Amino acid sequence: MQPSRNVWQALTRPGYALSAWPWRSAAYLFTGVPTGAVTLVAITGTVVAGTALAVVLVGLALLVAAALAGIPVAAVERRRLRLLGEMPIRDRHRAPTDTGPRSWLATRLRERATWRELGYALLLAVALWPVDALAVVLALGCPLSLLATPLLMATVGEGREVKVLKLWTLTGWPEAFGVALAGSALLVCGAYLLGVVAGARAALTRLLLDPGPSERVVELTRSRVRLLDAFEAERRRIERDLHDGAQQRLVALTMALGLARLDAPSGPLAEQLGKAHEEAGLALAELRELIHGIHPKVLTDYGLQAAVLDAADRSDVPVDVELDLPGRLPPAVESAAYFVVCEALANVSRHSGAARARVRGEHRDGRLLLAVCDDGRGGARAGAGSGLTGLADRVSVLDGTLTLSSPVGGPTLLRVELPCQPCDPRERAERSA
Repeated sequence: MQPSRNVWQALTRPGYALSAWPWRSAAYLFTGVPTGAVTLVAITGTVVAGTALAVVLVGLALLVAAALAGIPVAAVERRRLRLLGEMPIRDRHRAPTDTGPRSWLATRLRERATWRELGYALLLAVALWPVDALAVVLALGCPLSLLATPLLMATVGEGREVKVLKLWTLTGWPEAFGVALAGSALLVCGAYLLGVVAGARAALTRLLLDPGPSERVVELTRSRVRLLDAFEAERRRIERDLHDGAQQRLVALTMALGLARLDAPSGPLAEQLGKAHEEAGLALAELRELIHGIHPKVLTDYGLQAAVLDAADRSDVPVDVELDLPGRLPPAVESAAYFVVCEALANVSRHSGAARARVRGEHRDGRLLLAVCDDGRGGARAGAGSGLTGLADRVSVLDGTLTLSSPVGGPTLLRVELPCQPCDPRERAERSA
């Protein structure tokens, strides 16, 4: 296990002992002591009280609370990592499939993340916080005590004698200043010790709370993302070629047939030109629908919000749209979110029997959150020909999640979460090129 990257880089730089990193490391370890002690008292008290009251519902509730104790502890630990300039650990908890405390509790008790965080909380309560306290005492407390020996000699010892660490008695000023000099040297060594221990603690916290995938899995995921980006770029190229090429020629042909029909005298020729004009109009309408299905121009030009509003206007079922987005998002994210919404609205029109649907979305905590719900009959399944299985795979490539809740009798709720950040216009142009 390697030390935390930020601390490790700081340790290898000249002047580390005079920088703010030793104090940041000390603050990280020092705050771990009360965190671990409070965790120990809370879990022990909850388990003891819950076991004693197990015959009544209060005891069962306390035991469930003890099982969930790792969730707030993990939240505190994620924030404590900021003391070391660490990248935040991702929250691995999924959003509940339904509203209400019962759904939240059922979701949390079934998650691996909940039990992994409980294991970390137990380790923190039993072993980690004593190590934090020992490191702070050895690396900071003892050197500072030695460094303060002359001051203690002049005040507490009245200039005659002083005890060092309550172990050795000094009776002269030369000895006191010699010990102080040794304390300053030990303080420099302790600064490096604090960095090593804090870095190792941060790395252990990250390993236990956010176990990352293997390098092979990471590379496979990156390759899938690259393929998805290439696929989206090809879709946009095909859309542009059809829009600027075949569609424009078909528009010109339709206009030419219309003018020829107006100029032709009444008779069989005019009738044939009329039929050709109508067929050309139908072909143009079908081509426009095809282009829109490949990659709608409104999505490329105006973004997800405008594209979802357009999809809602074309839906057979009335749709209420509530989107609060900070700006443009990465092209792959916008495309995946748009097609999920389109497929969901298509399923509402075909299968749900709903009178109304709603699309809600927002960008919060580095994630795009979308929800499509309807008041239909329910009973929908992701793999029952709904078309959502492929979209779920597409969402998973972007490290997102797609969940469907559709009890018999309704309502149906489709939720999508996609990690992303708003795009700078220049960065977006480079991605779309």
